[in-house]
Amino acid sequence: MVIECKKAICYSGYRAGQSPVTGVVPTREQILEDLLLLKEEGFEYLRMYDPNEHARRTLELIREHKLPFSVMVGIDPRAEYDNPGCPWRTKEKTEVELEENRVYNTSQIEKLAQLAAEFQEYFLAVSIGNENRPGWGPDLVTEDRLIGFADYLKRHTSLPVTYCESAGEWKLLERLVPHLDFISIHSYPLWNRTGLDGALDMNRRDYREVAEKYPDKQVIFTECGWATECNHSMDASQVGEEQQTRYLAGLSEWTTQKQIPVFLFEAFDEPWKGGTAPDEPEKHWGIFRADRTRKKALS
Repeated sequence: MVIECKKAICYSGYRAGQSPVTGVVPTREQILEDLLLLKEEGFEYLRMYDPNEHARRTLELIREHKLPFSVMVGIDPRAEYDNPGCPWRTKEKTEVELEENRVYNTSQIEKLAQLAAEFQEYFLAVSIGNENRPGWGPDLVTEDRLIGFADYLKRHTSLPVTYCESAGEWKLLERLVPHLDFISIHSYPLWNRTGLDGALDMNRRDYREVAEKYPDKQVIFTECGWATECNHSMDASQVGEEQQTRYLAGLSEWTTQKQIPVFLFEAFDEPWKGGTAPDEPEKHWGIFRADRTRKKALS
């Protein structure tokens, strides 16, 4: 199987007062508004992160309104072992907490398989996790567990199976790769303190290194993007709507020429993310603002 190169974007529709943490999800009316905006911009692939009510409502609306989307849905596993190397770890996780997380993760994989069976014709692929192997990560699971997740989905769905991870981690996932249909990488120049002048070179290098290591697997980007506001965690001179516009234009030109699928991160700004500071960059990766107005990249 090959994932075709079409316009793709990461979609989390959480608005003010909503978040996956609290379980308050967008209404059907809000999701439909989002989907119609994304349809108008020509997107055909959506990536979602949990097999929860938000994903279910999205798939229901795609079916009901005959919208031209194929959706990749994954799970977002919780920590199955404690990570003292996580920079924002405040306390050690207890074994009771970790066991609860293991049970939860297993239930999410089962829930994803059920959702995929119900809406199979609207699925592009399924993912077994999201950045669960880096040394800094707060929600780590073992490679063996990821293999188990992949094998479960192979047995219970007929969909392509992938795993979404930062490009640099893939060199350490040699045992996992044979259990996947394709490799999904994340590449973020801004988080690596790389400005516009070197951004595409970093993306190209990330892609090349993974593709050369695993020549028998298709490699796609499931997260690439550019923030439009930031605090001290980034170089503010490199952040903004003008910079986002320039970066996304260059990224689109290169990946279209090479026919590399890329999911832009992301559709809409998400107020719930990060801390309470309004300039927290986690909140500002959308090509639409939180009020659903278009940023310059879409003008």
